[in-house]
Amino acid sequence: MTVVAIQDQVEAAVKAALTRALPSELAGSDPVVRRSDRADFQANGTLAVAKKAGRPPRAIADEVVGHLDTEVGITAEVSGPGFLNITVPGNVVWSAVAARLADTRLGVATPRAGERVVVDYSAPNVAKEMHVGHLRSSVIGDALVRILGHLGADVTRQNHIGDWGTQFGMLIQYLDEHPEVSWKGQGAETMSALDALYKDARVAFDADPAFADRSRSRVVALQAGDDATVAVWRDLVAESEKAFDVIYSRLGVLLDDGDFDGESRYNDALPGIVEGLLAAGVASESDGAIVTFTDGVTNPDGDPVPLIVRKKDGGFGYAATDLATMRLRVDEYKADRILYVVDARQALHFKMVFDVARRVGWLPETVHAQHVPFGTVLGTDGRPFKTRSGKTVRLADLLDDAEGAVRAVLQAREHNFTGAELDAVVHAAGTAAIKYADLSNTRTKDYVFDVDQMVATTGNTGVYLQYAHARVRSILRRAGEQTEAATAVGGRLDTSLPLHPAERTLALTLDGFDAILHDVADTLEPHRLCGYLYDLASAFTKFYDACPVIKADDPSVRANRLALSDLTGRTLAAGLGLLGIEAPERM
Repeated sequence: MTVVAIQDQVEAAVKAALTRALPSELAGSDPVVRRSDRADFQANGTLAVAKKAGRPPRAIADEVVGHLDTEVGITAEVSGPGFLNITVPGNVVWSAVAARLADTRLGVATPRAGERVVVDYSAPNVAKEMHVGHLRSSVIGDALVRILGHLGADVTRQNHIGDWGTQFGMLIQYLDEHPEVSWKGQGAETMSALDALYKDARVAFDADPAFADRSRSRVVALQAGDDATVAVWRDLVAESEKAFDVIYSRLGVLLDDGDFDGESRYNDALPGIVEGLLAAGVASESDGAIVTFTDGVTNPDGDPVPLIVRKKDGGFGYAATDLATMRLRVDEYKADRILYVVDARQALHFKMVFDVARRVGWLPETVHAQHVPFGTVLGTDGRPFKTRSGKTVRLADLLDDAEGAVRAVLQAREHNFTGAELDAVVHAAGTAAIKYADLSNTRTKDYVFDVDQMVATTGNTGVYLQYAHARVRSILRRAGEQTEAATAVGGRLDTSLPLHPAERTLALTLDGFDAILHDVADTLEPHRLCGYLYDLASAFTKFYDACPVIKADDPSVRANRLALSDLTGRTLAAGLGLLGIEAPERM
C-alpha cells in the first residue's frame, strides 16, 4: 500500500502552481515547503526564485495562490515578503490518518530497496572488557542498521574485533608461564579476569626484556600456526565473543556471533595489500617501512604525514587491515555504501585510507565509503568519563547503574508489578535510558553521562517516551472495555469531522514519520528521530489534555480520537524499535 504524506501532497500542489506562475525556464522550482507554527505548512519558494524571475516575491505568491490545485483543497494566504501560509482541509488530514492505520508500515516507504550497505561498528578487543568507549559505536551503528534496513537496504553488519597482534603473543606467553592462573570458566567474570591478566602481562612486558623477547617469539609462533599457541588464542577469542554477546543482548543491539569479523581473518591478505600498493605506485619505502601519502595532509611543520601500511619491523599497520576489509566489502559483499561508525579521532586515518583505496582502484567511485564519527562520553565534571579511581568505566557497570536508578524510581511510587514484571520493566527502562541519552545527542558532539537525568520520567528521555507509549496503550485497553469504542478503533474514520487544533497538530506530526526516517538515512544522525519522537509524545500529551477520548460524547469523535491514539502508539513503538529501544505495554 502506498501512502502519500500530506506534506508531499502540498509540495506537489504548490510546485504545480509555482510552475504555472513562472517563466518556463524556472519550471520545477523547489516550493520549499515546511511545517509552520502559523499554519499547517509554509512555502518559501517564491523568495528563492523572485530575483531570477525579475518580479517581487509577493506578486509571484499572489499568482501562486490563484493557481493552486483546488482538487487538493488546500488554502493559502500570502504573508510577509512573499511566504505562503498553507492550511490543509480536515478531510485530507483524517484520510491520511486512516491510510497510515491501514498500512502495516505506517506509511513508511522502502526507497533504499536494492542498496547494499556494510556497517562496521562496535569493534571491541579480545581479552578486554567492553567499556564506555564502545557504547556510542554500538548504539549508533545499531540504530543506523535498523533504520537503513527498514527503508529497504540490504544491510551487512560487521563487528571488526581486535583479535590479532603483538598483545596476544604477550598474553599467551604470560599464561604459559603462570599455569596457576585461572581465567576460564569464570562465567560473567571471565573478561574481568582476562583484562586483569592482560594488564599484568603488559607490566611484565615493559619491565622484563627477556619476557618481551619471549612474547615476540610467541607472536611468530601464532602467525606460523603453532598448534599449542593457536589453541590458546582460539580459547581467548571464543570466551571473549561469548562475553561480547552477553553485553550486546543486555544492550539490545542486533550484533551476534555471526557478525564477528576479526582482524585475523585478513592476516593472509596483508602481504598482497602491500604488493598491490607498491605495484600501483601508490606506496613507497621510507626508512624501512612501506607508506603512502595523501595530498594536503601535513603536520604542523608542513611535512607530509605518512600512512604506515607495513612497519619497518615487518608488522602491518591498521591501514593494511582496513584496506583489506574494504576490498572484501567491495568485491565479495558488492557494497554500494560502506559506513565506519568510529570515534571522531580517527577522521584523519579514514580520510587517508579512503584516498589510498580510491587511487589504487579498490574503492570505485560508484561505492560510497563514509566515516561516521561521534564525540566522547563525558563525566559530570566535563572530562572523559572515568571511575573515581581514574579507570575506564565498564559497559556492564553503566547498565547496572541505570537499572538500579530505574528500580529506585519505580519502588518510590506505587505499582502493581510482580517481581518478574518489575525486573523486565527495570531492564527495558534502564537500557532505554542509556541508549536514548546517547542517540538523542548530536552524533558529532560530546555529551555528559548523568544517570539521574537519563532515567527521568519527564523531559526528553527514553524513559519518558516509554511512559508515553504505555499511556497510549492504557487508554486503548480501557477503551476496549466499551464495545462501541473497541469497534471504532478498527473501523472507518469519519473524515467529515472538524479538527480540533490539538488533533490537527498530532495528525500532522504523525504524517512526518516517513520523512524523518529518510532524513536520518541521508544524514546518519539518529538524534533527528529522537527529536521527532519527543515532539510526537508532546503533541499527544497536549491532544489528550485538550480532547476527551474515551469520554467523548459523540461516537464518531470518540472513534476518530481513538484512531489517532492508536496510530500514535504504533508510531512511538516503531520509532523506538528503530532506535533499538523496547516499548513496554505497561510502565
